[in-house]
Amino acid sequence: MTAEQEICKVAENAMNSSATPQFDLTPPGATQLRKLTDGLSDEERRVMLHHGDEEPFCGILLAEKREGVFTCRLCGLPLFKAGAKFESGSGWPSFTAPFNEDHLRRVRDPRYAKETFEVVCARCGAQQGHVFDDGPPPSGLRYCINSVALRFTPRGERLSDILCRGAPEGEVWNG
Repeated sequence: MTAEQEICKVAENAMNSSATPQFDLTPPGATQLRKLTDGLSDEERRVMLHHGDEEPFCGILLAEKREGVFTCRLCGLPLFKAGAKFESGSGWPSFTAPFNEDHLRRVRDPRYAKETFEVVCARCGAQQGHVFDDGPPPSGLRYCINSVALRFTPRGERLSDILCRGAPEGEVWNG
């Protein structure tokens, strides 16, 4: 086995272990970000870059029930595991916890009288949705996320590596 094959095998084993793999949270450079945003539809741009929300009960991921991981549509960072998804009745895909606390940032949303927080991708800053404190146990949180801001990778398929960061991105997701 070559050194490169050994490195890839170690990365694959890490992806298949129960430990949470470490992802590079370095923001994309200006040129990378411009290329990523150039490929967005008007709706994706409105939601992710201009803090909009898609209409309830219309998102393509609302009914997604397969095992896998939900990633940021813009940069590919894993944001939620499918096992954290639940039916909230709100009309948006809802989750009890992020893939990793470091993968999302909360930002106060001044559009609402009640203290409300947007959640944005910690790597690229794309707005994902909102988090509320009325979710089920154990977290008591409800991450209410726009389908248009997410991509879904089914278990057993490769995560996207949009930013060419390498493992664990681009590796098979079995977690």
